[in-house]
Amino acid sequence: MRKLIILLTAVFIFSFGTEKSEQKFMDLGDFQLENGQIIEDCKIGYRTFGKINSEKSNVIIWPTWFGGTSEHVGGLIAPNKLLDGKGFYVIVIDALGNGVSSSPSNYKKDEFPIFTIHDLVETQHELLKKLDILHCYGAIGGSMGSFQVFEWLISYPDFFDKAITYVCSPRLTSADLLNIEFRIEMIETCQQKDVPENDIRKIYDMFNSLTAMTPEYIAENIDRNEFSEYLKKFENNSPTIFTIDNRKSQLLAMRTHDITRNYNSSFQEVAKNLNIPLLIIVNETDHVVNPKSALEFSKYLNCETLILNNNRGHLGIGYEMERCAKAINGFLK
Repeated sequence: MRKLIILLTAVFIFSFGTEKSEQKFMDLGDFQLENGQIIEDCKIGYRTFGKINSEKSNVIIWPTWFGGTSEHVGGLIAPNKLLDGKGFYVIVIDALGNGVSSSPSNYKKDEFPIFTIHDLVETQHELLKKLDILHCYGAIGGSMGSFQVFEWLISYPDFFDKAITYVCSPRLTSADLLNIEFRIEMIETCQQKDVPENDIRKIYDMFNSLTAMTPEYIAENIDRNEFSEYLKKFENNSPTIFTIDNRKSQLLAMRTHDITRNYNSSFQEVAKNLNIPLLIIVNETDHVVNPKSALEFSKYLNCETLILNNNRGHLGIGYEMERCAKAINGFLK
C-alpha cells in the first residue's frame, strides 16, 4: 500500500531519482500570445542534461507534463531510466503555468493571461532561438508534454529529425474533454464559494488518484480495511508551487488542444504535411489521456507504436519502464 500511495501522490512524477542540473531561466520580455494578450516580463525555466556537440546536432527537447517541472523530468534521464541520455544534449523546458516558468502564482499582476498549447510551443521556440539552436535531433513528451510535441510538429514540421510521444494525444477525445471540464468546473465552483485552497487541492487530488490508474488496480492494491488510513494522505496539503490557479491555467490550455484545427479536423490532412519518424506509446487502460486519437493518427502516419495494456492507466509507463526505455532509446539510435 505504501508504494501505491507514493505513486498516486506523484501522479505523473516518477520517483526514480533525479539527475542533478541547475535550474536556468530565459527572459522573453513581453510575450504576445495568440489571443493577443501579453505576458509581461515572461520567463521560461529550463534545465540541460549532457553536452552539446560542436554541430549542435544532438539536441533533444523535452516539454514538461501537466504540473511537471524540469526537475521532475530530470529523474527520467539517466541509464536505466526512460531516456539514457548518452550522447545527447537534452533541454527540458518548464511549461507556462507550472510555477517555475511564468505562472499565475508568480505573476506580478492579478490576472494571468489565458494561454494555449500553441503558446507553449512558441515560448519554447523563442527560448531555443535565444540559445542559438535552430534545429533539434528530437523531441519527447508525455501527457501534456505530448500535446506540445504534436503541436511542435504542425507548427515547425522541419524542426526535428525524430519525435516521441507517450501517454499521448494529438486531439482530445470527448472522454478527455469531460475529464478536463470537470476539473475546471470543480476549481471555479469552489473558488466562487470561497473554499480554502487546501480543501480544493484535497478534492482535486482525490479525483486525480481515482483517474490516474484503473479501478482494478486501486481495488487490488488498497486494502479495504486500511482505507481510512489511505484517505489521510489527502489531508497532507503541504505548500506546492503548482497552485490551484496554476493548475487551472494549464487545464485551460489543454482544453483546446487539437492539431487538426487548421486541417479540416482531418488527421489524414495533417499526416500529408508530416515527414518525420515518430514513436507513439500509449496504454490501453489510460483514463486521463484516452489513446483513441493517438492510435487513429498513427495509422495515417504509418509510424512506430508501442501499445501497453497494464492496469496502471496513465501511469503505465512507470510500470513498464524497461520496455518503454528500450523502445525509446532504440528509436533514437
